[in-house]
Amino acid sequence: MDLNLFKLCSGLRVLGYFMILLFAAIVAVTYYAVVLVTWGPLLFHGGVSSLLAIAIIVAFHILLIMLTWCYFMVVFNDPGYVPENWRLLSEDESLEAGIPTAFLNHVAPETSASDRMERRQETGYCSRCQNGKPPRCHHCSICQRCVLKMDHHCIWVVNCVGARNYKFFLLFLLYTFLETTLDCIALVPSFIRFFGEAKNRSLSPGSFAIVFLASILNLAFALSLLCFVLMHLSLLLSNTTSVEVYEKKKGVRWRYDLGRKKNFEQVFGTKKALWLLPLISKEDLDKIAALRGIEFPTRSEGEA
Repeated sequence: MDLNLFKLCSGLRVLGYFMILLFAAIVAVTYYAVVLVTWGPLLFHGGVSSLLAIAIIVAFHILLIMLTWCYFMVVFNDPGYVPENWRLLSEDESLEAGIPTAFLNHVAPETSASDRMERRQETGYCSRCQNGKPPRCHHCSICQRCVLKMDHHCIWVVNCVGARNYKFFLLFLLYTFLETTLDCIALVPSFIRFFGEAKNRSLSPGSFAIVFLASILNLAFALSLLCFVLMHLSLLLSNTTSVEVYEKKKGVRWRYDLGRKKNFEQVFGTKKALWLLPLISKEDLDKIAALRGIEFPTRSEGEA
């Protein structure tokens, strides 16, 4: 019997829906432990403890709103799929069509002959999608589609992370790391109250069990997310995806590395007011071709 491994991979999407429920459950447990058990009761004590409780609860809710917003932007936004029947136009076809670009369905800046030749070598054809593949595009065996500037498939968001939702994913990592770190610190008073008041415990064993569970989960996520944040920061500043790490040649500067500032702008855009929000301005989408995921300037072009 023939076994299609790629169809088995697509079954992992079912696991992704479970991960969304798990994400919601972790948020609920943490909310109960931090807001309702640890700091909520201190709001009415007055003095410094009330001010500290207000500060922590406000910071908790701001980070929770931001990470949830970013999370759903990653879940529901298209990571960037290749247009149907996409193919690389030859120079003669581009001239006949009257468009100064080497790519169909996309308007991009004119490039040198050497850059166009390099891009032709990078483009390919996906036998599974029966379609052309732009530069930096890879086929996802779980989504069963080619994804523009694919970084990886994330089961936590039941979606691929690619050119058009990578910024949202990075912000989700950042805000989740800050939230889990805050939670670990905010839950310390509950441990002090439970173990320090042996005779007259103001915290029931049931509530403490939830606080303990929330602490373990948030500590585990904070430590693991710290590694992910640092890793993706390095990838962002070198204009590299997780897939491309294995394609780069050691000792040779990556052709898409245009310098940290331009590399950053290819993901976050040029509007500083939007850098910490899961939004991309229309102006940046029109001006920065990399945000659309079809064409990417190379190092020689960026330095010109």
